[in-house]
Amino acid sequence: MSEAMYIASVVGTYWVVSISMVYLNKMLMSDGLSVPAPLFVTWYQSVVTVLICWMAGQCGQRARSSSATQYTPVSVNDDGASMPANPPRPSFFAQFPKAEYVLAQARQIFPLSLVFVGMITFNNLCLKYVEVSFYNVARSLTIVFNVFFSRIFLGIPTSCKTMLCLLIVISGFVMGTHGEINFSLVGTVSGVMSSVFVSLNSIFTKKVLPVVDDNHWKLTFYNNVNAAFLFIPLIVYFEADIIKNSNGKLTSAAFWSAMSVAGFFGFSIGIVTVLQIKATSPLTHNISGTAKAAVQSLMAFYLWGNEWTIMGVLGIFTVLGGSLLYTFVRMSENAQNAPPPRHPQQEMSSKV
Repeated sequence: MSEAMYIASVVGTYWVVSISMVYLNKMLMSDGLSVPAPLFVTWYQSVVTVLICWMAGQCGQRARSSSATQYTPVSVNDDGASMPANPPRPSFFAQFPKAEYVLAQARQIFPLSLVFVGMITFNNLCLKYVEVSFYNVARSLTIVFNVFFSRIFLGIPTSCKTMLCLLIVISGFVMGTHGEINFSLVGTVSGVMSSVFVSLNSIFTKKVLPVVDDNHWKLTFYNNVNAAFLFIPLIVYFEADIIKNSNGKLTSAAFWSAMSVAGFFGFSIGIVTVLQIKATSPLTHNISGTAKAAVQSLMAFYLWGNEWTIMGVLGIFTVLGGSLLYTFVRMSENAQNAPPPRHPQQEMSSKV
């Protein structure tokens, strides 16, 4: 496969997984197919993620042990000297560490897990109450809170260009809100709260990653195990009666199949995101994500029968345009603030 074909397949896979995950979660958050218990649905998806992490860790352990004991062939160069040949490419599963739950590490990660529970809970509540076409607008204030919390907790200054991008995003949010026909206050507030927790999650993740040796898969395992326990008292308090009265759907194979596939997509989105960044670049990944969000919103008007208005569509594209502009501004500022590469002669003189 050529490099262009590989990149196209990775980007296409990212789009399919991401859009399918949103649409499937919307089905599960609706009252038709699923149980009207978003906390229970979210808890089950965390359990599925834990099981996948454990199975992937077992496969990864076998892959690493087999590669360590694998015989390395020896080649001979033109001078007749022996030299080791290129080692075989590591298995895909070799990236997954063994899933182990160490209580001391789990306690250190617990504050992040609280934020994680808030993030995925409000995200699914937003998806439950708002139209799919309005979903990206309802959650569009993430970058606004990112800049705000980075200023408060990390002391990162904010440039005028960044503030302009944030004003564009906020304007798009206001336009989209006013243009939404089936407006839901609960869903919109849930979207804003989801944005708050997404921003806090990124900040807490940076602080907690050293606890798990900077391994995102270990952090995913710990977060979802902690979340599975944290959701139980919430489900018992808020949704116990709803679940008891949903015996028919709880025995439906279609319901559990959709729940399991949604949990698999929730885990897979992390893999395809990493693959897309590696195959392209962080900037291209953000551009791809913005384009995907536009297609996802426009498709919702047709697939879900969402009613559209000129103000609502303008709000969608204003939000996405401001987000894309923010990506370019941040990339440019990071490039300007990066230390210049040292000339080889300067390195030699510094060593003398």
